[in-house]
Amino acid sequence: MGEPRQHPADRTLEALGLSVAPREHPLVYPGAWPAESGLLDGDRLLPLTRRTFPGRVPVLAVGSNASPAQLRHKMRQYELSSPIPLVKARVTGLEIGVSAHVSALGYVSASPFRAPGHTRELFITWLDPAQLAAIDASEGVTRPSGAYDRVLLPSTGFRVEPEPSGPGELGGRPLDGVHLYVNRHGVLQDGTGTPREHPGERRLLTELLAESPGLRKLFGATPEEFCSRARGDLRLCAEGTRLFAREGRTTASGLEKYVRGQQTGSPGTGESLSPPWM
Repeated sequence: MGEPRQHPADRTLEALGLSVAPREHPLVYPGAWPAESGLLDGDRLLPLTRRTFPGRVPVLAVGSNASPAQLRHKMRQYELSSPIPLVKARVTGLEIGVSAHVSALGYVSASPFRAPGHTRELFITWLDPAQLAAIDASEGVTRPSGAYDRVLLPSTGFRVEPEPSGPGELGGRPLDGVHLYVNRHGVLQDGTGTPREHPGERRLLTELLAESPGLRKLFGATPEEFCSRARGDLRLCAEGTRLFAREGRTTASGLEKYVRGQQTGSPGTGESLSPPWM
């Protein structure tokens, strides 16, 4: 995949400060993202000399799927060990919002919303069929009651440009066929109807709890209490999700029109994977 033959010890996730998974520590959500493109290979993040990978599916990561520790956790759950390229890219037309649902993993996750003309850096995960099916299952794509759909971004209105593969090189050509996970519940809005940006889990939960007595009644007064009560309690999380809607906190992401009926992984693979708590 373009990685060098020598793998120095300082490329471990622990040495790079990338080893903590939000699935194990919800308040660190979305987890630490790499400083540069790399190849996730087990417990290491190795250098890349390529930016595109024919035969794999490019999927934009807007939340914890850009965290190597979170990806490692998901791959281990499904007993997958093949490497995953993570490529930094300039993305126009999207911003990172707050999903309008409470996850039983103990956090309120990120979800994209349409932001015409806005440009920011995100990571592309290049997934093989088994990895794509696993991530689909982890996001609930394969379940009618799951939280996310996977959409194919059109080239009109969106632009995804991989970073150059070396010093002095021009930026990569825009990619076609890039996928993205979109929350089925919509996103939270900021009180004016504008989608709310995700500021990191601790700050987000502090703000949400301060704004909503109903949320405090369900989940407690602190981010720590919220995570503890939400984690593993599907009924409570569903009530929290309904509360977002009842309090008028939700809005459309602007990406719903791109959802189609066939966003599962490889045919015959996605449905066989059991999703975790959502």
